[in-house]
Amino acid sequence: MEIIARVYTDFPEKFGIPRQSGLVDALEARVVFEPAYRSPEALRGLEGFSHIWLIWQFSQSVREKWSPTVRPPRLGGNVRMGVFATRAPFRPNPIGLSCVRLEGIDYGGKDGPVLRVRGADMLNGTPVYDIKPYLPFVDSHPEATGGFAGPAREHALRVEFPETLLQVVPERAREALKALLAQDPRPSYQHDPERLYGLPFAGVDVRFTVDGDTLTVREVGEYRGEEA
Repeated sequence: MEIIARVYTDFPEKFGIPRQSGLVDALEARVVFEPAYRSPEALRGLEGFSHIWLIWQFSQSVREKWSPTVRPPRLGGNVRMGVFATRAPFRPNPIGLSCVRLEGIDYGGKDGPVLRVRGADMLNGTPVYDIKPYLPFVDSHPEATGGFAGPAREHALRVEFPETLLQVVPERAREALKALLAQDPRPSYQHDPERLYGLPFAGVDVRFTVDGDTLTVREVGEYRGEEA
């Protein structure tokens, strides 16, 4: 298998990335093809589809050995389930599958063609192995059951984001950041209202606390990398 493209997002680290694709539609990303695959002919007809599948690699979860069970965050990280009953990144083959909305295709520029997508749940620079169109008449199954994952969680946190701190965030990323925080990026087993969490996003480091159903942004500063 060869890497055909890479996804560029506002996530320099894994913390805070949505647990599934499509949860935060405001998240923008770019799919940039490797030089050998920058062919407009390869995308002929793709503009007619509203959504696409990305088949990609959990590039930071590659391991020599695998475990038949994992701890899904949905169950609080305390219960083991079969790896093939989960979407956990620690798999025999670290392959991910995401459905994203195709916003457009940019054919100009030195990197073109580039796909503009929304709703991606990937780390910046994630390798892509393949792209396929989403077909609603076969890919959508509203009657499907969700197993232990249960129904889609409709509850969202109330986000208190002081305007003075919001102004530090790049304007293009403000809507996405607020929607991302409302999804509650904390591990499901952490509920300490005094704990200060840090979410790196779009070049800034957002510090917040969560008390009950309210998330309050406390600080916003320049992101300086994991070693900071």
